[in-house]
Amino acid sequence: QVQLVESGGGLVQAGGSLRLPCAASGRTFSNYPMGWFRQAPGKEREFVAAINRSGGNTYYADSVKGRFTISRDNAKNTVYLQMNSLKPRDTAVYYCAARDRGLPSMRYNEYAYWGQGPQVTVSS
Repeated sequence: QVQLVESGGGLVQAGGSLRLPCAASGRTFSNYPMGWFRQAPGKEREFVAAINRSGGNTYYADSVKGRFTISRDNAKNTVYLQMNSLKPRDTAVYYCAARDRGLPSMRYNEYAYWGQGPQVTVSS
């Protein structure tokens, strides 16, 4: 079992930045590929970014490429999502997730563990 706790959500103006940390506890954090997903009201949960166990490989949705950065610190059992140049369409609940096997994935149903999801609101 892995427990995930996100923080860092809030309200920001368009063009601003936020960083979302996600702290893990339980099993060995470095064993898990990690991902970030988001869900806006009335929409399906969508992939944002993912990172492999070592942090050497990262993957991004086209909608956030060049603006968002995923990283991890295995010594601190934490994965981060740095969000820059935020836009109103980035408004959503953001979830971090841990996959218990294989490689990072863009499919949310391939992740076994989820955080509670902080709200990120970007005003125009």
